[in-house]
This record gives sequence, structure tokens and C-alpha cells, in this order.
Amino acid sequence: MSLSQIERIRLDKAAVDEGFGLRRADEGDWVCYDSLGAPASLRLTYSDGEYVVAVNHAGVATDLDARWERWQGLNGSPPLGFAAFCVSDTAPLHRLVREMWQLARALPIEPLRVFEAETRNLPRTTEIERLVVQRVGQNIFRDALFAYWGGLCAVTGVSEPRLLRASHIKPWARCETDSERLDVHNGLLLSAHLDAAFDAGLIAFKDNGEILISDNLTEGDRRAMNIHSGLVLRQVAISHCENLAWHRRNLFS
Repeated sequence: MSLSQIERIRLDKAAVDEGFGLRRADEGDWVCYDSLGAPASLRLTYSDGEYVVAVNHAGVATDLDARWERWQGLNGSPPLGFAAFCVSDTAPLHRLVREMWQLARALPIEPLRVFEAETRNLPRTTEIERLVVQRVGQNIFRDALFAYWGGLCAVTGVSEPRLLRASHIKPWARCETDSERLDVHNGLLLSAHLDAAFDAGLIAFKDNGEILISDNLTEGDRRAMNIHSGLVLRQVAISHCENLAWHRRNLFS
């Protein structure tokens, strides 16, 4: 597994263009990068006609397993502490690295860290003060969901930010900890009409992402809002499932 100059250039471009701009010393045939904007490191190489990207963030790797192919490592193995994925061309290489960067910024520990830093000195004695803290948290949660879903509605693909809502699956007030409130797996980025229906318990989602529609939503309203049985979440991580099940049990009717 020896990298040619052209493959090094392609790997470097993918890493730098998609958020991992801190170049580190090579580790054998692995080129190494960190990021200022995301708590993750990458190792990249080219082996047997495939681009291989390894990440040291366990949460990112777990989330990616539902959508990307794990590298089997027939002629090697990823560095210790890294999970590796493979693609066959440069376009998916860029998408994979970009998704790793987005997930590293969005997954639970990072939004919670930002929230704790921004609210550490804020008082929480009065109701108004607690609402200020909640608004800070909700803004951080919204930013994390935009990163996780790539700025697109989780169902329709709508990209206009003014039409999108950061929708908690288990509502803020029903969560027991800030970690739960700020967990992107406890949220969906939804178009405004889907957010309203989801929040009201008029729609829900199965663990495979398929939509459930309440009998309380009339046929006329379904047609007006274009809510139908063909709608499905674009992706569902294992960590979403417990929260989706909670929503089905407690809010969907």
C-alpha cells in the first residue's frame, strides 16, 4: 500500500476542503489531519482501488455505519483507535469526509460542551433567567441539527433555513438532563409544517424512518400539507430509535 503523488493530492484536497485543514506528519502510508472546528482526527490512504478514511470519533463511526461501507483492511488495518470507511471515487470521498466533520461537530458531547461554556455564568434563579438559558440551549441545538442533517429537512430535503425547525423528539421540558436536551439523536430538522404535525403528535416515525400518520389528521389536511405514507426520514441512526419510540408511546395519537 504505497501512495502515489496524485493520490496524496486528492486525499489532501478532500481533507482540507471538507474541514480538516490541520496537516500532521504521515504515519506510514496514512496521511493525517486534525480540525480546528470539529473534535476529530482523520487518517486517509488509498488501497486496492479504494479511498480509505479513518476517524477516531467513536460516535461518528457508529452513525456512519448505517450509510457507508466499512473498510475490510485486507492489506492492512486502520490505526489504533480509528474506524475506517472506504469509497471508490473522489466525489463520495469528499462527501464522506464532509459528513465526518459535520457529525463530529453535531454529536452529543460537542453541543453540550458549547452549552456549558456559554451558560456557566448565567443565573438560573428566576423563570426569566431560566428561559434565557433555555434559549441559549435551543440555539445551540438548532445549530447542531443543521450540521447533522446538512442543512436539509430530514424528510423533504427543503434547504431554506427560514422554513426549517429544530424539532425535539422528546420535548425539552420532558428531558431529565442537558445532555439529553442537546443530543442531536433527540432531534429532527424538519420543514415547518412537519415540525408542527410532529410536535402535535399527528405524525411519528418508525425505527426504519417510515412515517406514521394519526387518524386525527384529516384527509383534507393531509393533502393540503402533502403528508402521505411515502414520506420517510432520510437516515436513522441506532441512537434515534429510543427517542422515536418514546415519541410514539407518549405523543403520537
